[in-house]
Amino acid sequence: MSITHLLKINVAHPQEEMIEQAATIIRGGGLVAFPTETVYGLGADALNETAVQKIFQAKGRPADNPLIVHVSSREMLSRVATDVSEKAEQLIKKFWPGPLTLVLKKCAEVAPTVSCNLPTIAARMPANPIALALIKKADTPIAAPSANRSGRPSPTTAAHVLEDLDGRIEMILDGGATHIGIESTVIDMTGSVPMILRPGWITREAIADVIGDVEQAVSEDELKRSPGTRYRHYSPRARVVLIEQATADELKNRCEELLQQGRVGLLHHTPLAITDANLFAVQLTDSAEDYARRIYAALRDLDERQPQVILIEGISEAGEGAAVMDRLRRAASEIMN
Repeated sequence: MSITHLLKINVAHPQEEMIEQAATIIRGGGLVAFPTETVYGLGADALNETAVQKIFQAKGRPADNPLIVHVSSREMLSRVATDVSEKAEQLIKKFWPGPLTLVLKKCAEVAPTVSCNLPTIAARMPANPIALALIKKADTPIAAPSANRSGRPSPTTAAHVLEDLDGRIEMILDGGATHIGIESTVIDMTGSVPMILRPGWITREAIADVIGDVEQAVSEDELKRSPGTRYRHYSPRARVVLIEQATADELKNRCEELLQQGRVGLLHHTPLAITDANLFAVQLTDSAEDYARRIYAALRDLDERQPQVILIEGISEAGEGAAVMDRLRRAASEIMN
């Protein structure tokens, strides 16, 4: 493959002819990257084993890292999942379409590689008009992990996808920047008590308000049912140092220490008075919303400056901040409390 076609598409009113072009590729066993409300996904027909294997090849994805299947309706969910509990139905009614992925028992028709031969499947309904139109037009559930090379920061723009996958996939639907910016919450609904496998924008507290008690997965056997839980993810090429909590003086001192070793990228929210030609800084607010929307793009931008290290200042883990800190810890080479 040598050409990846990029189509700029209207997110509010996706052009029918562009959706049809992309759906034709999906139905033919090819790969299409498309925007969701979280990050850009790399899609293939979830019922076509050969097509699904192409996702792993294009991304360089570990063979034991399962994929999320995207559906456009509750009826389509029945083509990939079975034994949907009453609590799962309550979550679907409350949070779909949206950034919540449910782990359910898998139907036999699903390509085995989607779930890495597990008896479960992770499924969600994205809240993006382009994604929903594509799934509906293709008339098949679409398996879609993030549309980046495995381990790299997830893509929140079409340009990020092109940077990582140009020439490896057939098409990118460019619907602009995603508005949440981090991946969905994943919750396992197959046990007696629902279990969070990966934190995301839908918080544990919000889920508990709907269905009651919710546990947090900790064991390897539990976590393997979800993508993005067992490998280093979301990371730029440069070494990443995460300072989870620090005063302004502590952050400044650590930054100055690193500058003695060479070029430094800095992603922070606390104002710092450092003037150095080798310092490249992106300052955000300390809100989870701002960090979530901008961290992946900021890491990619800082990485282009070729720093020896990128220093990241953490935020509070309250509410949605837990999901942000989960992603930053997985990106980090070194973590300082």
